[in-house]
Amino acid sequence: MVAVSEEERHAYVYAVLRAVPRVDRGEFVNVGVVLYCQAREFLRAAVVVDPVRLRGIAPDVDIDAVRTAAEAVVLACLTPVGSARENEGLAVRFGMLTAPRSTVVQPSPVHAGMTSDPEQTLGQLLTRLVAPPT
Repeated sequence: MVAVSEEERHAYVYAVLRAVPRVDRGEFVNVGVVLYCQAREFLRAAVVVDPVRLRGIAPDVDIDAVRTAAEAVVLACLTPVGSARENEGLAVRFGMLTAPRSTVVQPSPVHAGMTSDPEQTLGQLLTRLVAPPT
């Protein structure tokens, strides 16, 4: 009898993208996830910007600025931009996207996991960590 093998699983790393409307206060709302899986050559981000939640911590937040900054991360995952250093590979790009910064959209610390489907895992993380509670 031949054993049924599990789907091949690969290590991945991810960071949550956080909107920090007032850097001086340090309050944030999760707005996205960026996920990198080296074995699958997969680097993607997904975002959900919830104006109601953001205005709950900063009534005067510039929603368009937050959305633009978050979408820039999504685009940077798909298309090399800027200097040659940014284009050396997906691992370098992930490192640059998850480097600490003091801007309206900031990455969380990097976390790791195992997946057989990085795209599906990205969606699950977005639902669990970013989407408004139902």
